[in-house]
Amino acid sequence: MDRYWEVFLRSFSDFGGYLWREITFQVDPWYVNYFWWLILLSLVVWGLEIAFPWRKNQAVFRKDFWLDSFYMFFNFYIFKLIIFMAFSNVTEMAFKEAFGGDLSSLALIDISGMNWWAQLLIFFVVTDFIQWLTHVILHRFDVLWEFHKVHHSVEEMGFAAHLRYHWMENVFYTPMKYIAVMLIGGFTPEQAYIVFYFSIVIGHLNHANIHLTYGPLKYILNNPVMHLWHHAYNLPEGHRRGMNFGISLSLWDYLFKTNSIPKDDAHVKLGFPGVAHFPKSFMQQLVHGFRFPKNR
Repeated sequence: MDRYWEVFLRSFSDFGGYLWREITFQVDPWYVNYFWWLILLSLVVWGLEIAFPWRKNQAVFRKDFWLDSFYMFFNFYIFKLIIFMAFSNVTEMAFKEAFGGDLSSLALIDISGMNWWAQLLIFFVVTDFIQWLTHVILHRFDVLWEFHKVHHSVEEMGFAAHLRYHWMENVFYTPMKYIAVMLIGGFTPEQAYIVFYFSIVIGHLNHANIHLTYGPLKYILNNPVMHLWHHAYNLPEGHRRGMNFGISLSLWDYLFKTNSIPKDDAHVKLGFPGVAHFPKSFMQQLVHGFRFPKNR
């Protein structure tokens, strides 16, 4: 137990130091500087929204723009610094000790002997499927849906809405991340970074006020038109628990029949029944979900 406590406490200084090195451009290699990369990506996608708006009457500083922007830094930095990095490191240690110290020994597939690009593709596809499955679960169970409502309380879509989500979602996704590590052996940290960065790019674009479908690739890649309907207030018959759950890939929704794009409409009403009365402030949303709902 002392070792767990030591890891828990050390996590705060380790992550705080790493965050400071990111902010001051001291990380090595340079491409793991996620702090400034996220800012640059956000500015680029926001610029695309301004230059090529899909909803032309939507303000540049749309409703909840600043709230969503704060969520970006809270979920990726402030929350990690406060507690989550320590929780994640202790969870990783527990997983490793429970399975003999080497998670790769449990891998269903070992990709270390494959071509580098094949390794990257397999790692991306498997991790994306696990995230898709987790997303479906968040919609299917009422207790989890109450937390996920924070993300769906967005009423005007923009790039920053991508990272507006309840901090408990970090807790839900963490064990699933370790399942991915257990399933796949032989991937490299560089590949994990590439997959992570790519998913953030796709997520920003999916929530942005721009019109993209990617043509025939829409059956493989998630896109803003498809994802707008994921946030629709009025869901079509057969999809009352949600639809278009894809994170980076739309492929899973087409395979498992959870896809639906009733029409190409920029002005779909967003939210869910009762969104008008949903908590509006960050602090209220921070504690939302800890009461069992009387109904969905």
